[in-house]
Amino acid sequence: MGISSQRSLGGEYSAAAQSSRLTEDELFTLLSNQRRRHILHALIHDRSALEVGTLAERIAAWEDGVDVSAISSKDRKRVYTALQQSHLPKMDRMGVIDFDSDRGVVRATPALEDVDIYLDVVYGREIPWSDYYLGLTTLIALVLGGTTLGLAPFTLLPTGAWMAFVVVTLGVSAVAHRYYSRKNRLGVDAEPTDFGLTKTDTEGR
Repeated sequence: MGISSQRSLGGEYSAAAQSSRLTEDELFTLLSNQRRRHILHALIHDRSALEVGTLAERIAAWEDGVDVSAISSKDRKRVYTALQQSHLPKMDRMGVIDFDSDRGVVRATPALEDVDIYLDVVYGREIPWSDYYLGLTTLIALVLGGTTLGLAPFTLLPTGAWMAFVVVTLGVSAVAHRYYSRKNRLGVDAEPTDFGLTKTDTEGR
């Protein structure tokens, strides 16, 4: 599942948090905001607890497209306030993170496994891979059926050429699926990805 090692991050989680499973609606709410995606990305990538100040600096740098050392105190404070007052409490209530407001520390909970499990579903709603492969199977069935029965236009090319087409199509699809699955996983690269989404509300919700 990719991030099951989050269970070893430390800290005591409640029984409810350990056994919680996010619904798809909860996942959409969680991932619909850029800053919340950035919080998840940082926690999954680092695999450790983070201070809110450090998290705010990193997110401000990502939003401004600059190095952490180049962010202004104003931008850092703006992000810090939004995290402290809005996003972190909301995510804590959802059971995705453990936010200690007194110590100013945030860590992942095992519920983050659901983000990895469902990410491809959430961001693949427009063209889910399952629908893609269903369509691809239909196309291959038509090609194989047409060549076997000798129907036009499949008779224009030899059977070997159509077989090569099927093999290449499957191979390219598998490589593309692997590439986009990795690209759409939170915490894989040092820099966060927005999965091709437009920038959403960064201040609230």
